[in-house]
Amino acid sequence: MTESAPRPAYRRVLLKLSGEALMGPEGYGVSPAVLGQIATEIVEISSLGVELALVVGGGNIFRGVSSSARGMDRASADYMGMLATVMNAVALQDALESRGLVTRVQSAIEMQQLAEPYIRRRAVRHLEKGRVVIFAAGTGNPYFTTDTAAALRAMEIHADVLLKATRVDGIYDRDPEKHPDARRYDRVSYLECLKKDLKVMDMTAFALCRDNRLPIIVFDLTRGGNIKRVICGEPVGTKVVAD
Repeated sequence: MTESAPRPAYRRVLLKLSGEALMGPEGYGVSPAVLGQIATEIVEISSLGVELALVVGGGNIFRGVSSSARGMDRASADYMGMLATVMNAVALQDALESRGLVTRVQSAIEMQQLAEPYIRRRAVRHLEKGRVVIFAAGTGNPYFTTDTAAALRAMEIHADVLLKATRVDGIYDRDPEKHPDARRYDRVSYLECLKKDLKVMDMTAFALCRDNRLPIIVFDLTRGGNIKRVICGEPVGTKVVAD
C-alpha cells in the first residue's frame, strides 16, 4: 500500500524570503546551491496544489539602510534596494522555470523587459492557474521594507498565511545568538509580541497583519524541507496568531 501524499494546511500562501537567505555561505550575491534547494522545495509544494506567491528581499546585494548607503539620500538608497529585489526575483524565476514550474515576476516598479507590472487581479489569476508569482521591488515606494511589501501583498491576494523564512528557527524572548538560554515560542499572540517587544518584523508590516488577523509563521529556511513542513501544518517555527 502506497503512502498518501501529505495534505497542505493552507490553500494560498505568501512566502517571504530574505535576500540574505539566498546568499548562503557566500557572504554576497546569490548562492546557486541555496537557490537550487529553495527552487526544488517550491516545485514540490506547487505539486501539492498550493497557490504560492513569494516576496524576496534584496539584502544580499544592497540595503537602503545599510552602511554602504551611508551619506546617500534615503529615497535613492531604497530605490537601489528595490532594484536588488528584482535581480533576486529574476534569479529565482530562472531556477524555478529550469525545473519546469511556470512563474511570473510582478514588479512594483515598471520594467517591461524583465517583469509584468504589479496588478492585483492579474496576480490572483496567475495563482488560480497554478503559476508561482514572485513580487519584486517591494511596495514601489521608499521608506517601506520588504516585510511590509509581504504583508501588503498577502492581504491583497487574500493569502491564508504569511510565512517568513529566516535563518533562525522561530521567535525568541531574547536574541538566541547572544543569550544561549533564550526561550523559543511555539505560538504567540500579536498582543504578546507587542508587550514583550518581540522582533517579528517591522512595525508597519506587523500592524497590517494584526489588523487583518493574518497568521504569521516564522521558521528556519536553512533546514531542508521546512517550507513543505510548515505548509502541511507541522509544528515548525513560531506561529503568531490573533489575540
